Order: sequence, then C-alpha cells, then structure tokens
Amino acid sequence: LFLEAISMAQAAKNNGGIVIVQVLDVVKNGTLKSQHVKVPGDYVDYIVKSPPEKHAQTKGTIYNPALSGEVKIPLDSLEPMKFGPRKIIARRAAMELKPNSIVNLGIGVPDGVANVASEEGVIDKISLTVELGTYGGMPAAGADFATAYNAEAIIDHQYQFDFYDGGGIDTAFLGLSQTDKYGNINVSKFGDRIVGPGGFINISQNSKEVIYCGTFTAKGLKVSVDDGKLSIVNEGQIKKFVENVDHITYSGEYGSKIKQNVLYVTERAVLKLRPEGGLELIEIAPGVDLENDVLAHMDFKPHIAEDLKLMPEEIFNEEWNGLKL
Repeated sequence: LFLEAISMAQAAKNNGGIVIVQVLDVVKNGTLKSQHVKVPGDYVDYIVKSPPEKHAQTKGTIYNPALSGEVKIPLDSLEPMKFGPRKIIARRAAMELKPNSIVNLGIGVPDGVANVASEEGVIDKISLTVELGTYGGMPAAGADFATAYNAEAIIDHQYQFDFYDGGGIDTAFLGLSQTDKYGNINVSKFGDRIVGPGGFINISQNSKEVIYCGTFTAKGLKVSVDDGKLSIVNEGQIKKFVENVDHITYSGEYGSKIKQNVLYVTERAVLKLRPEGGLELIEIAPGVDLENDVLAHMDFKPHIAEDLKLMPEEIFNEEWNGLKL
C-alpha cells in the first residue's frame, strides 16, 4: 500500500492539499536507509505518532510474520473450514482448478477455495494470488483477507493489477451476489446502497475463466446434509437470481462475446454462461427438487441442460479427500 500512499501524497501536495502521515515511531533524522523511504519528507506536512494497535497488519491481526513473508508455518496447523454450505461451494468450485494455473481469489465464499486446496493437499500444484499482490502459499480469509500465509512473492498492489489487466489470470474465483438471466453479476450497488466494484471489474473481465461462488439465496438460509444429500431447512429471504441486476459489475454479454468460460456455483446448483448468451443449469445437488428448491427461487427460468447432472455426492460429506489435480 506504500505506492498507493505515495500517489495520494503526491496528488495532495501538487494540488494545494495537506499531507498527514501516521507513524509508529519517530527516529533521528538521517537514520533511515534511503531505499526504505517510500514517502519522501518533502511531501509531508504533519506527522501523527500513534500506538501499535493503530498500525494493525490487517483488519483482524496486529502482526503475524507468516503474513508478511518473514516465517513459514505448517499450513495444516491452520483451522480447517467448517463443514456447511460455504465449504460445499468451495469444494465444487475447487474442482475447476487446473495444475500449474495462476488463480485469483476474491473475498467471501471464494476465499474458501484456498482452505479446501490446502486441506486436500493440492495447494502446491497451483499459484493462488490475491489482488493486493501475494503469490503462492495459502491466502488468508475473513478479516485477514488480502494477505497470505507462506507467500512465495509479495508485489506492489498496482503491479498486481497491471498483471491482472493484461490477462495473466487463468481462473478467478469471485463472489456471486445478484445475478440475472443474461449472466450479469452485481456486487456494487443494492438499492440506494453503493458498495463499489473494487477490483472486481478488472479481474472478472480479464481472466480467462471465472467461477462465481455464493449461496443460492441470502439472509436466513439454513441447510442440512445427510448421507450425501442436501436439504433446505430454511430458505433465504433474498433471491440472488433475478430478472435484471440493479447494477452491472460483470457483463454476461461481454463474457459470451470473448468466449470466456464462466460458471456460477452455489450449494444446490451449478450454472454456466452460454456461448449464445444467458444461463444454463448444468448441475443440481443430490437431494434437492429441481422445481421446488431451484427454479421456484429464481425470477427467470434458465436453459436446462439436456444432460442435467447431479453435483458430486462426495462433496456433501464431512470428509472428502477427493480433489485431484
């Protein structure tokens, strides 16, 4: 983030603004190595010294050397992902991983792909990246997202996006929020609430393949799994598959035009973007009813594959050990 900081400092300074820098310590003038100075003092108007808790490494961690590349830890020492809908989705999504591919993981349900890949023992066969610049290792989840345990390389944020914008990503795993009959995705605006796209547009439209990951409905969804079969205990109050999205963050029309391979993976169904446009339902979970559990909770009817398949029953068990690359 230092390069972002220097860009903002330069812009403020050159346009009559004031630059305030928050620091952990103040040291004697001239004692810092020149190549370690990322924001020259000529740009700075005020310095504010603040305690360590104001300099957290992530939103959830004050400091962890495994996240900054200083030490490496056994990945099996990390807590495995709890079994449930998110893990089922992450497992089915992880089945799209390919050996030696460069992968981007988005925040939320998609970051579970890293946990699954580690648990299944294939994480060293792919290069997992996140948009803030990590390569390899195991991307962290939750409040530590955008870092990675045991990263093999950590580059500057803006250079990461140069790589992403140039089409360097083989497969991107991104969040599935509001989705419509055209294959459009909205993660940026919901009613009057504007969340913003972040790097979603750059990543989704430039990756060779995109796997959208999320639950089929939202707000209150509860499921149970028994003997490899999924049951809907309580349906979510919010439909994600709507007639038209409120905001187009990803264009299905554009994806079809560039012949992008796109899947939409949920806990009960898998859909794909058709070359001619629109969505096709290609898999449903064992135990669910096509009409009552899937189509009834969509505002449109997708094309249904003639060879509609069941999602692999094994991913609906507590133990899997079935991911092979």
